Amino acid sequence: METVAAFRSSSFSSLSYNWVARSGPTRPNLVRFGSKSLLADACIQQRSSYNRIQLGNRKVGIVNRKCTAIRASLRPSDSGSSSAPIAPLKLESPIGQFLYQILVSHPHLVPAAVEQQLEQLQTDRDAETEKEEPSASGTELVLYRRIAELKANERKKALEEILYALVVQKFMDANVPLIPTITPSASPKNSGRVDTWPSQEEKLEGLHSSEAYEMIQNHLALILGNRLSDSSSVAQISKLRVGQVYAASVMYGYFLRRIDQRFQLEKTVKILPQGNEYEDANIQQVIERSDEALRFAQPHPEVSSGGSFGGIKPSRLRTYVMSFDGETLQRYATIRSKEAISIIEKHTEALFGRPEIVITPQGTVDSSKDETIKISFGGLSRLVLEAVTFGSFLWDVESYVDSRYHFVAN
Repeated sequence: METVAAFRSSSFSSLSYNWVARSGPTRPNLVRFGSKSLLADACIQQRSSYNRIQLGNRKVGIVNRKCTAIRASLRPSDSGSSSAPIAPLKLESPIGQFLYQILVSHPHLVPAAVEQQLEQLQTDRDAETEKEEPSASGTELVLYRRIAELKANERKKALEEILYALVVQKFMDANVPLIPTITPSASPKNSGRVDTWPSQEEKLEGLHSSEAYEMIQNHLALILGNRLSDSSSVAQISKLRVGQVYAASVMYGYFLRRIDQRFQLEKTVKILPQGNEYEDANIQQVIERSDEALRFAQPHPEVSSGGSFGGIKPSRLRTYVMSFDGETLQRYATIRSKEAISIIEKHTEALFGRPEIVITPQGTVDSSKDETIKISFGGLSRLVLEAVTFGSFLWDVESYVDSRYHFVAN
């Protein structure tokens, strides 16, 4: 049980602080999707270095051009600005806006553009590090430190949006459009349902290993219960609860990809532990603890299926997870960077909106103003599959960017 306890204590600890709504001394509750950005008061100015962008170099085999030519190719008429957004979250920094234009018009150039931006961010960070604080004290020193703080926040904002743009590009490469902002359909045929998007289950399944997809199916079974195979029925469910399930599933996907990478490597080099000294009941507790946030979410009764876990099946990957000691499991269950945490918060809030939360004097959430949405169980399944895949992609791009611009704490 040491493993389970470690997972329970750390699964979502890195994210919960930014999610909780606090009211005096009340206990934290998982009651909102995002928090006020740390950059809300930062004056982010567009620097000339952000406009001097070259997308070509010999490494990627793209013709080296002047940035003015590239900007000319990204006129509003070419960028598809009149079409539907390709992602629910709007990118705000100069780098983010530039990458969004590339995503719309020339998505295959995104990796080269990201390489250029990471090089520039590294140059800027190195320049800041080499600077010496002024010897003077008082107002001048305070101003110097404030400017340095704003520049660091500006780089953090840009880094977040680089990560997000790379996640969006991976969905585009897989030909799986991201679900747009959740709003009721105006079509009489859909009767106000929000899930007007296609299933995409086969494409999403192909983005995971067979062992990982087994665990994803178990994750869906925990959420939908005996409604897993009932895709056409429609339920009226709390929008807040669905958003919490989505965010929890993103974190689950992040953890799952991290574990699966190690599992696939050890399977390839044939060093996987032999046998299984744990009973299946203990293995099931891992998946239950990984969905700790769902306990806070308290989904619609039709979704939880009375708490039955009959759909959970033994999985080789889950057995492998149970072979970890408590310290290893705790490390793998933790989201590594603040930037990744912020992306999960902002993406979920962009998808579901910022709910109006009222905390009662007893420390509970007043659900009287909680908005409800009409969604089919097939649509809910699609939401969860996308969320798990989003988390998996987030792990991939975080690792990729960190290898070129180190920002993940050891």
